[in-house]
Amino acid sequence: MRSPDIFRDDRNIASAPAVSSQGLLPPFIIAEAGVNHEGDMDLARRLIDEAARAGAQAVKFQSYKAETLARRHSPAYWDTSKEPATSQYALFKRHDSFWKKEFEALKRHCDAAGVEFMCTPFDLESASFLNDLLDSFKISSSDITNKPFIRHICSFGKPLLLSTGASFPFEIQQAVSWIQDQDLPLALLHCVLNYPTREADASLGRISALRAMFPELVIGYSDHTLPGDMKILETAVLLGARILEKHFTHDKTLPGNDHYHAMDGRDLASLLAGLERLRALVGKNCLACQPSEEPARRYARRSLVAARPIAAGARLTPEDLTWKRPAEGISPADIDNVLGLRAVQDIAEDTALQWLMLD
Repeated sequence: MRSPDIFRDDRNIASAPAVSSQGLLPPFIIAEAGVNHEGDMDLARRLIDEAARAGAQAVKFQSYKAETLARRHSPAYWDTSKEPATSQYALFKRHDSFWKKEFEALKRHCDAAGVEFMCTPFDLESASFLNDLLDSFKISSSDITNKPFIRHICSFGKPLLLSTGASFPFEIQQAVSWIQDQDLPLALLHCVLNYPTREADASLGRISALRAMFPELVIGYSDHTLPGDMKILETAVLLGARILEKHFTHDKTLPGNDHYHAMDGRDLASLLAGLERLRALVGKNCLACQPSEEPARRYARRSLVAARPIAAGARLTPEDLTWKRPAEGISPADIDNVLGLRAVQDIAEDTALQWLMLD
């Protein structure tokens, strides 16, 4: 499945339940490689390969130049004990070496690996050259109020994914209106702009809030919590997240930037195994007797049973009847239809009544 497919499949619309008649709907999983390649093309290709093997549908990078993204003295907003850079400019300058030819090569590698190439642009120039490489655009939470930039991306006429971290409802509604004015498919991703996000701050209830506020849109979740047992992402899917995005690395022990709150291939494989287990646990969104319940349905339910001997020709009264297991005779649900009928034969006490015994 490619990212535009999540907008074409009616089952994936946010107003639909998380569980359909086909069962728990599988999410579209984006492995956010970001700039965890550290400017090394071989490492970037490795990230693609490991994410593809683990089961991601897409691998996403980030494209920016420090000079167009931040002023030289922009303060840090991350945990500086994990990432020591105290200036946004200094951090971004360390990771802004990839540009058009590198992303073209990574697009080809994604195609060969069988995953969708995605990339979040942070400036006009990269948005323009990425248009030839992308099926859809991702807009960062940090640009949710950047009207001229959102308009520029909308000019390409492609589906958009917009993260909503650190936003008030009116800001989300405002950005949505700019995109909907262009009649473009849109997905909103709940996100918390803390790196890493504490579990206490994950606020997964916002997924339900976004679904209620925008019932016509696809809703997802961009996660910055520590990977742990991946139950946070499983919970997000149960709440209706149709897209999952999480930073991805080959080595979670590496210092700095986005390694320390990223998942690796084993985490992603664990998530997919957990979702398969959830899919089996949740089953289908329908009310029906399971085949495995048939023995219990037959032997644990009851039949109408003669409470005393009933002579042929006698009309049945409540005193003639009781109900006992197994369900091999007339169901107690039919008692009103049985009372008043005549016995066509002698019926011994403790006999399960059958319709052929009555007239």
